[in-house]
Amino acid sequence: MPTPILICDDSSLARKQMARSLPAAWDVEISYASNGREALEELRAGKGHVLFLDLNMPDMDGYEVLAAIRREDLPTLVIVVSGDIQPEAHKRVMKLGALDFIEKPVDTEKVTGILDRYGIFKRASAPEETRGPRKISEDGEATPLECYQEVANVAMGRAADLLARLLGIFVVMPVPRVKVLKRDELLADLNQTFEGRDVAVICQGFIGAGIAGEALLVFHDTRIGDIARLLQHRGEIDDAAESELLMDIASILIGACLKGLAEQLDVGFSQGLPVVMGKDVKLEALLKDAPMNWESIMMTDMGCRIEEHEIHCHLILLFTEDSIEALNSFISFMTAE
Repeated sequence: MPTPILICDDSSLARKQMARSLPAAWDVEISYASNGREALEELRAGKGHVLFLDLNMPDMDGYEVLAAIRREDLPTLVIVVSGDIQPEAHKRVMKLGALDFIEKPVDTEKVTGILDRYGIFKRASAPEETRGPRKISEDGEATPLECYQEVANVAMGRAADLLARLLGIFVVMPVPRVKVLKRDELLADLNQTFEGRDVAVICQGFIGAGIAGEALLVFHDTRIGDIARLLQHRGEIDDAAESELLMDIASILIGACLKGLAEQLDVGFSQGLPVVMGKDVKLEALLKDAPMNWESIMMTDMGCRIEEHEIHCHLILLFTEDSIEALNSFISFMTAE
C-alpha cells in the first residue's frame, strides 16, 4: 500500500524538487499544499503520513503548522525542508516536534539517508534496478519568476545564517518578492513598500556571466544604537561611525546572499565596494536621480528583521534588463524534466 506523502511549500519549483528527491523505489502517493492552511486540511484528510514542510510561507508558515499539528495531535511525521538554515530555526522546529531538518536545495542522498535513519524507508531493501530519480506527476509548472523567488529564498537563507552565527541572533525572513518592472513602476513599488519613510541605503554593484545589477540594503525603522550594541561598537557614534556600522552589516548580508545566488546558478560574481548612498532619505527620491537607464528591471525584494532588536531592513537586488535573458538561461535547468 502506498505511503501518503504531503509536500508543503509555496514554491511550485521547490515542490517539484522535493518530489524528485524521494527514493524511486519508495511506493508513495504524493499530495501537495502551497501554504500551511492547505497542509492542515490535507493532513486532517489523512493524506500525509510523512509531511515535508517549508518554513517561510504566506498564509500560515511552517512554525504555525507545527504548532497546529501538536495542538490537534495529527498523525504525521514532519521533516522540515527550508532555505532558512539558521541554528535557531533548527532548534525551534525540533522543539515543536519536527523529526528532522533538510537544507534547501534538497539532495536525494540526504533525503534517503534521513528516511533510512528513522525507518521510514529502508534503502537496504530497495531493489537496485529501481533506484534513481523519481518520475513524478507535478502539480504545476514553475514560472521563471517563481524560480527566481526560490533561488532568492535560499540565497537569503545563507545570508541570514551567516549573520546569525556571527552575531548570535535570529533573523526573521518573510517570503521574497520578485517582479519585472518598468522604472516608474519600480519607484512606485518602493514608495508603497516604505510608505515615504526615511531610510539609510547601502549600495553594492555586482557583475558576472552576463548578469549585472545593484544590491541595495535598505534600513528602516532601525535604531543605530541597536546596531552598535549588536556589533559591540565602542565609542561615540558620529556620522562616520554610523556609516561604518551600516556597511559592516551590508558586507555580510550582501556578500553572503550573492554567494548563495552564484552557487545555485553556478556562476561567479565580481563585486564592487559597498557605498552609502544616503541616510535619512526617501528611497524613491534617491533612485529617481540614479543613473539606471534600463527599460525593464527585475527586482528581488527580501525583507528581514533581527529579532529582539530594532533592526529592520530590505535586501533588494536590481537586475539590468540584459540580465533577465541570461538569468532565464541559467535557471532553465531547474524546470527541465
